[in-house]
Amino acid sequence: MILLWMAGGMAQTETFDPKRYTPFEPGIESKRVLSTFPAIDTAVDGIQLSSGLDRLARVMDRATLIRSHRLGDLGFILHSRHQYHWHTGYAPPLSVAAPHLGSVVARTLGPRHPDVPAFVDIGQDMEIGAESDSLKAFHTAGFLGAEYGPMLIPDPAAAAGAMRPPQGVDRTRAARRYRAYRRLVAESPVLQQGTTYQQESLLRYLDKAHRLVDSPAAAAFDLSREPESSHRSYGAARFGQGCLLARRLVEAGVRFVEVTTGYIPFRYFDTHENGHERMVHLKRSIDGPIAQLVLDLEERGLLDRTVVVVASEFGRDALIEGKPDLGVRQQIEVPDRMTEPRHYGMHRHFTEASSVLVFGGGFKRGFLYGRTDDERPCRVVENPVSIEDLHATLYAALGIPPDQAYVVEKRPFFVTKDGRGKPVQELFA
Repeated sequence: MILLWMAGGMAQTETFDPKRYTPFEPGIESKRVLSTFPAIDTAVDGIQLSSGLDRLARVMDRATLIRSHRLGDLGFILHSRHQYHWHTGYAPPLSVAAPHLGSVVARTLGPRHPDVPAFVDIGQDMEIGAESDSLKAFHTAGFLGAEYGPMLIPDPAAAAGAMRPPQGVDRTRAARRYRAYRRLVAESPVLQQGTTYQQESLLRYLDKAHRLVDSPAAAAFDLSREPESSHRSYGAARFGQGCLLARRLVEAGVRFVEVTTGYIPFRYFDTHENGHERMVHLKRSIDGPIAQLVLDLEERGLLDRTVVVVASEFGRDALIEGKPDLGVRQQIEVPDRMTEPRHYGMHRHFTEASSVLVFGGGFKRGFLYGRTDDERPCRVVENPVSIEDLHATLYAALGIPPDQAYVVEKRPFFVTKDGRGKPVQELFA
């Protein structure tokens, strides 16, 4: 599975669920604006996308588009809390550390090649300030143990360097360093405070990392081995290069790859002002890479057995915070009339509806599921899909039942909340 994470709250009406288009003019009433881009036709009759996603429009005949994904009610909206909920299937706080869905896949299925990690996360810098600890909380395997956590690659261009010893250190010296470090970790007083299982899991994680560095499989992380034409097709930006690296990693046997646009407050898809202009650039950065990834996987015969998912922690609306009539505290001031371009765009956090795009892995092709109202508040009006049911559906594509459980503190912990997620069977071919 490749999860393409549009971190920060991607506006559904500006991407995969376009509504009535209203061009900007000074003094326009904010309540009139539903989409700030016109809709464009795609390769599938009856499915339109927002303009600026032209290359994705041409591969929609390979896609299932879910327009009725409904996010959780978590009270005050905070990106990291909603990202935690989406990635683990459980709303914080919890009495145990819930595993990332990639870690569940790693624990349940393992890698397809013994020398590569089962789970790689690309593109997220963890040192971002106020919410860095919250982001780190779900970028782990939780109680499953460190060996099932992600290999973190903040910058795909630097991935190859992570496979080599530091400059001036030969492999013999690096091996001595590794043995010394392993002893240090094993004897650490901090590690001794954990359970025996967690201690052994961390040591196995170190052993796997060391084995990867010495394996020919490490070449999969080296983007310089790609022809220049590939780099041009995916683009030079970090997300595009992350998609290219993801393709190489699934070819090498990595079971789960997440590529994120990166979450940094008020940047990327966290569009709190000047939303329209920022979306012009954001769509340009994701359109080509996602479409190229789909085409490359198809050309290599990998698309039918690889699930590609495009998702975000919630959607956006110009006027509504959270769910309609829920009474969530307003975080963004939107004037009654838009007097300047910075007001034009979807700025508030909208958890009632979001879109999820899925390619490959046994899902239907050219298929539209769910519907939202054509007028504000653009509620889900047909076939709502919760996080639990979406996860159950994705797990089902990988052969993992929604009531799969692991024991922690002598209690079962299910891969979907309470084991009650239900796969949406209509989505499968």
